[in-house]
Amino acid sequence: MDFVTVMRTKSIPIMNPASRSFPGTAAAPFRWNWSLGVSRRFRLAVGMIHSIGLVVHAGKPEALAAAQTVRDWAAQHQIPTADIDVWSTDGNGRLNAAEEALRAGQPDLIVTVGGDGTFLRGARVAAAADVPVLGVDVGRVGFLTEVTVEQLTDALDHVHAGKYQIDGRLTLTMRASRPLEIPTDMKPLLRYGRGPALPSPKVRPGTPEPLGWGVPLDVLALNDVVFEKIARDRQASLAVYVTGRLFASYSADALIVSTSTGSTAYSFAAGGPIVSPQLDALIFTPVAPHMVFNRSIVLSIADRIAVEVLEHSGQVGVSVDGALRGVLDPGDWICVYASRRRAKLIRRKDTDFLGRVRDRFQLADAPAALADGRAPEGYTPGEPPPSDMAHPGPQD
Repeated sequence: MDFVTVMRTKSIPIMNPASRSFPGTAAAPFRWNWSLGVSRRFRLAVGMIHSIGLVVHAGKPEALAAAQTVRDWAAQHQIPTADIDVWSTDGNGRLNAAEEALRAGQPDLIVTVGGDGTFLRGARVAAAADVPVLGVDVGRVGFLTEVTVEQLTDALDHVHAGKYQIDGRLTLTMRASRPLEIPTDMKPLLRYGRGPALPSPKVRPGTPEPLGWGVPLDVLALNDVVFEKIARDRQASLAVYVTGRLFASYSADALIVSTSTGSTAYSFAAGGPIVSPQLDALIFTPVAPHMVFNRSIVLSIADRIAVEVLEHSGQVGVSVDGALRGVLDPGDWICVYASRRRAKLIRRKDTDFLGRVRDRFQLADAPAALADGRAPEGYTPGEPPPSDMAHPGPQD
């Protein structure tokens, strides 16, 4: 069975947006209790934090100090802590997410202290362990982190008391024509990146399936999966298939497949749209393509995006949430699609996503606009909206 036939003939079970459950799963349906803002299945009872995993940006003194605050709080409540994804130079290297969680004693809460990059390190382990993650912001542009250092102790008290919300975020997973590998001659180059390299993802355990659908990789992406050229003098030549049909062939620096959460990351820097994380979507963005069409495509999570390396392409690196996880040769392919597992981000209150966008990029303070007057902070007439505005859209 050839690649095109493989990607065209089979559908992947997808999540039902109305029930937020997947068809055919043995577990109880994932249903949100919107009155509480917390999933009934995922809400922790009072005092249910039994252990904490800490992921810390060790290069920032303020992060180290905040991490000690977490340890002190945990000691006062007789809760053990363990450091996770430690960047050591002893040659031991980093582990896959499930192995990191196991080494840390399977914590039921992950706390990250740093910026969004540190948060992604923690979310990788939290998603594999199916536990929530709380981000403490000591970074520069934080869309994922939730609390400041000053709010840290109060936030831990609230989580321990069950007074929080779970913000379930879409994640991506992959199947590939073969297990991913990083050539040994490339590993010295990775020392110039941010931290030691992660190992290539393992094959997901389970019942063997027809090889034509590819090897299921045990990896989740909260932000994005990126296919990028490795050699500076060779473009990545890639064919892109959407749910089995050829969409386009690109010669580009990179191709990005992101979630709505990742739309404010690399995809945004490459000219892609900002998409609300409350909207489940796949965003496909080419980076510096050698063609007139250089626009992003926003797709449903019912779609699958497959990328095949063309015959005369250079090698292509595959990065997951910013970390190189494998290298593709001509003829190799990977299919990226929505995972059945959501990342669980802890929130103390409803997230004002557009408020964060406005503040991070100072959209309300543009000097040219302010010269003509200052806009009010909001528009609220002081009375309930009419029914067609309170419940917009078709009612079927």
